Amino acid sequence: MSFGVSWHTLLDRLGELPDDATLLTPLSNERIQIEDIQEQRVIVEFLDRDIDPVQPLQREQFETLHRRITDSAGAFDLDRLPPEADPYPAVLSIHPRFEIDEDAGVIREHDGPTTSQLLDIDETADASEEGSDRAEPDLDVYADALLLIDALERHDLDSLPALETEALVNLYTLCSDVQRNADGLRKEIADVLLNRLHHDQPVSGPFGSVQRTSRRNKSLKDEQTVIERLEQAGVDRDQVTSLDRGKVDDALDVTELAESDVYEIDESEYVRKADVDEQQKETRLQGLKDQLATSDHDEAAELRGEIEQLESRIDELTSFRRGSELEG
Repeated sequence: MSFGVSWHTLLDRLGELPDDATLLTPLSNERIQIEDIQEQRVIVEFLDRDIDPVQPLQREQFETLHRRITDSAGAFDLDRLPPEADPYPAVLSIHPRFEIDEDAGVIREHDGPTTSQLLDIDETADASEEGSDRAEPDLDVYADALLLIDALERHDLDSLPALETEALVNLYTLCSDVQRNADGLRKEIADVLLNRLHHDQPVSGPFGSVQRTSRRNKSLKDEQTVIERLEQAGVDRDQVTSLDRGKVDDALDVTELAESDVYEIDESEYVRKADVDEQQKETRLQGLKDQLATSDHDEAAELRGEIEQLESRIDELTSFRRGSELEG
């Protein structure tokens, strides 16, 4: 089928969409809507962008994408698209002969039934209301973050040396807890995102962007294999063998040598978290609840309910830990 026929079919299908129809771009997962349909271009609006949200999509670029799909045996790798071309396959997916396979990372043409990047009404509503309804997540980092926010609001951090030692200990402990739990959550999120990202294609959100990348790690094969391969290449084994730290430590145990005789020792001191007082955390949460009890603001009422649930969860966690200690 010639591109001219495909182009007018696409324009017809776009014209049949409701005014609030929302498409999802395949690489950056941004929401777009069709603003205007013209003979030589389609104008879209990015719903999640505050700067330059309106973008014209030119017919010539659609023709180029169409040709690349055809030249690639009917399936074109989305990774080969520049980031600014992300909305083109989303719009082209409205055509009855084109669809995006996000798992395979391609846009393809075929004769059978196809799917599009058109979001359902419920999905669109959920996306537009994201962040408007507060709900307490069942996550440790949530409780610790709430306590940290409260602590930060009660102290003047512009002058840390002026703070009492107890206040500094509390701030350090809470920062440590938030960091540990946030790192765990970040890892879980990254595992899910990894299947949705394509190499060298940043994906943006309201607060930033992420990008899939690769890291090359290497480790030596067994020592005998390495030495034999190097010797075959003309490298003397004495050039690559070195002292093994484990063997040196074993030798120190059976000699009168001191560590300083064989090691360069550079000592430094640091602060580490030694213990967490879960009971005190629970008490502080109760204090926050008491303060909020005097407020009639709608958000305060929501937060009161959240803190009550947090207290219940902390009570369960601390009770469980006490039981474990008794069993041990």
